[in-house]
Amino acid sequence: MFNGALIPFVIGNHFIDYQNKKATQVFLLCDKPKDATLILISFRGTEPFDADDWSTDFDYSWYEIPNLGKLHMGFLEALGVGNREDTASFYYHLQKRSTKHCYPEAAEVESSNEGPHSERSSGIDKKGIPPEIVEMSAYYVVREKLKTLFEEHKNAKYIVTGHSLGGALAILFPTVLVLHDETNLLQKLLGVYTFGQPRFGNKQLGRFMEAHLNHPVPKYFKVVYCNDLVPRLPYDDKIFLYKHFGVCLYYNSCFIKQKMDEEPNKNYFGITHMIPEHLIAIWELIRSLTMGYTRGPEYKEG
Repeated sequence: MFNGALIPFVIGNHFIDYQNKKATQVFLLCDKPKDATLILISFRGTEPFDADDWSTDFDYSWYEIPNLGKLHMGFLEALGVGNREDTASFYYHLQKRSTKHCYPEAAEVESSNEGPHSERSSGIDKKGIPPEIVEMSAYYVVREKLKTLFEEHKNAKYIVTGHSLGGALAILFPTVLVLHDETNLLQKLLGVYTFGQPRFGNKQLGRFMEAHLNHPVPKYFKVVYCNDLVPRLPYDDKIFLYKHFGVCLYYNSCFIKQKMDEEPNKNYFGITHMIPEHLIAIWELIRSLTMGYTRGPEYKEG
């Protein structure tokens, strides 16, 4: 059980405003006030009536790191590691720090990464990030807070999670840690668990991250419910090229779990899926009116 007394402190100090209207909300919790063994990092997801959140989900813009992969530009902005109005800011925040600390499979992926983002070819000083940027950025705030918590809780490990937009930020956070060669933090990562997460990168990026997150066992799991639209965005097709990776835990409309590589109906729209989708939606609506009685109060609609 997590200590509920810690929640108000975290909420009050980790609302991150970025780029004027953009706001990324992050929660950090420890399972115990002293000698904690588990730290939870949770990125808040898409809010139903927040136009900025939805526009980020439907954004299709890329930022490409040569020889490594492409990342969703809107999610990078939401994490606070770049600004599309100044594309050089992505270069500054996403430089490849080092390739010397990685698993053998990761080393193979990284062996040809001597490009514009390599430490050898970059002339940008990597000794530190200016304090004003750290204060603005969800990524740097969470990273530095996490390091502070590990100084207090020497034996702690951590989990990163998030829903919808927050799910994309949850997996993007360790991705940037890998780029920054934060080996100590990555070694303490127990897993990344996302719920209804949109796609955030291409296939090449997926291969790169799996080489870092699958040792000794898979650490990245994404939960997808039935016909949820958000995990099918942005599209996985020949034009947009977005691609999920990691272990997919798919739940059908009867809440039966299946472990698979990819969710069914990966792009959502299609004539063959239209009728089943509508029938399931009607079934779910009717069921929602009775679930509180048939399955218990925890299933009652809020």
